Amino acid sequence: MKQTAGRDILGKLAPKFAQLNDDVLFGEIWSREDKLSLRDRSMITISALMAQGLFTQLKSHLELGKKHGITKEETIEIITQLAFYTGWPKAWSAFNILGEVYNDDEEVKEIHGGIFGMGKPNIEYEKYFTGKSYLKPLTNPNQSAVFLANVTFEPKCRNNWHIHHATKGGGQILICVEGEGWYQEWGKEAVSLKPGMIITIPANVKHWHGAKKDSWFSHIAVEVPGEETSNEWLESVSDEEYNKL
Repeated sequence: MKQTAGRDILGKLAPKFAQLNDDVLFGEIWSREDKLSLRDRSMITISALMAQGLFTQLKSHLELGKKHGITKEETIEIITQLAFYTGWPKAWSAFNILGEVYNDDEEVKEIHGGIFGMGKPNIEYEKYFTGKSYLKPLTNPNQSAVFLANVTFEPKCRNNWHIHHATKGGGQILICVEGEGWYQEWGKEAVSLKPGMIITIPANVKHWHGAKKDSWFSHIAVEVPGEETSNEWLESVSDEEYNKL
């Protein structure tokens, strides 16, 4: 997680403080995900800030917590429990901020994702995406040999170039369900995607897919079973490349 808020806001006024904030607090402490997940760190930080009544910082960390996968319902429970330990007025203030942070997403979920819904922010794979994406698994990999998930992209969002490797079988199938998007294989023209279209991606082919500039886009991703399968994530699709489409 690359943090630049300290330098952006206090870089000129307090450069050392800004450096410690970005490089030590977020660059070292927050990045120790093998010890404690980003989601759990957000919960702890939200609790500490609410207890002290630091509501300006609380809003920033509620937004960060949402990005790390804390749902609106979970945040409501956190604030409700903390109300009994930190004070009722603090809970009122925290709920007012929570309404601001989660309001837009609630409106988006009513509109986007198709009949399967948007699911949760795609935190696990966000480093391989430009823009925000959402993931809703449709099958349980422990119960089925075929994994399906509904992936929703905000406008301009796309994943990096990547390859689904396999020695036999493998690859991926995309079933477009809502909005408009792009699919492109390395060295070929991009294909315009619309609901009802099905894209078969062979194994070992470099490609990317995502939303168009002015449209949300959702597709079901079907992982095709194969032998010795693996995914290789490569470079991002640059703004220059994307804006030519």
